[in-house]
Amino acid sequence: MEMESCAACGKADVSLKSCKACKLVKYCGVDCQVAHRPAHKKACRIRAAELYNMPRFRCPFCNMDPADDDEEMIRRIFERIEKYNDPEAMDQLGGFYAEGTNGFTVDHVKAVEWYQRGSELGHSIAHYNLAGAYLRGEGVQVNRKKAIHHYQIAAMMGVVDARCKLGAMEGLNGNHDRAMRHMMMAARCGDNDSLVAIKNGFMMGNVTKEDYEITLREHKASRDEEQSDRRDRIRAAKGL
Repeated sequence: MEMESCAACGKADVSLKSCKACKLVKYCGVDCQVAHRPAHKKACRIRAAELYNMPRFRCPFCNMDPADDDEEMIRRIFERIEKYNDPEAMDQLGGFYAEGTNGFTVDHVKAVEWYQRGSELGHSIAHYNLAGAYLRGEGVQVNRKKAIHHYQIAAMMGVVDARCKLGAMEGLNGNHDRAMRHMMMAARCGDNDSLVAIKNGFMMGNVTKEDYEITLREHKASRDEEQSDRRDRIRAAKGL
């Protein structure tokens, strides 16, 4: 029997993982998946649409199919910024600079500039990414106060992971009561990692039995609602 190999580097490995979207190819790691993306993404989109019987995504700005190459995608992103002052496009561009993907060289200073522009226009994920830059000192000096500020804004705008980060930071500072309050809010929105933190907090006496039970119920309700919404979207896409 022929052993399967990584679609990017050709390495045969028992720990190969399939592309989650299309299941057509396998990779030995994230680096290979990123490297192979330009060659694979078109076939991936087509196969994913076939697997799930869903309509192909079309850009909400230009009503066109996704770009077939990085150059066209970047052109469209800059066009969205120039024509519509689109903060989501700014955040995307910041991500390309931060990660060095899609033909960009890693440049954390430019990443922060784009995150800043997006956050000023009220984009929640731009606030979240800007907070991370301040926390890690990427493109800016480490500034925990500014990191907390932007995490707080992102959390208030509904970014659950920002709420988790606030909880973790409060915990490291020894503010266990405030940490647990953040984690409870995140867990009640369906976040699994926060629920684990609440369970540990309950065992250590930092969370009351009443709060723990309420959090368990609301976490389950949130997860059930999420699964129900996902099923409804799939059924709608299939015309059922």
